[in-house]
Amino acid sequence: MTFTNPGLEEIRTLLGRIRHIAVVGLSPKPARPSHQVASALQQFGYHIIPVRPAVDDVLGEPAYAKLADVPGPIDLVDVFRAPNQIAPLIDVCIERKLPAIWLQDGVINEAEAQRAQDAGLTVIMDRCIYRDYIQLMR
Repeated sequence: MTFTNPGLEEIRTLLGRIRHIAVVGLSPKPARPSHQVASALQQFGYHIIPVRPAVDDVLGEPAYAKLADVPGPIDLVDVFRAPNQIAPLIDVCIERKLPAIWLQDGVINEAEAQRAQDAGLTVIMDRCIYRDYIQLMR
């Protein structure tokens, strides 16, 4: 099996279309990459929804312990978790019919990415949403 990311134009279109991003694994610590990326996405105008247990809020937004707990719309799930923790997230995305999932740099799970893609989700894997935004949207 060889998973293939969407082309750059499709990624650009996705970045222009989304508004609500659930960031799974968003750290409350400013030095962590997940915090820095989510903060930048907020500054770019996206609504960030922190998904992390044991915290009340991150970046001024209420946090949810699990992706399944998030109320309201989600246009993209941005994942900062280990590759072996992806399957339950894919399950929620498929169950809720979410349109897209982004697996950050180093989050590589081809079988789960393919399963999500086969279920109709747009899937980006092993790429940084911040770098792609800078490259494609600025």
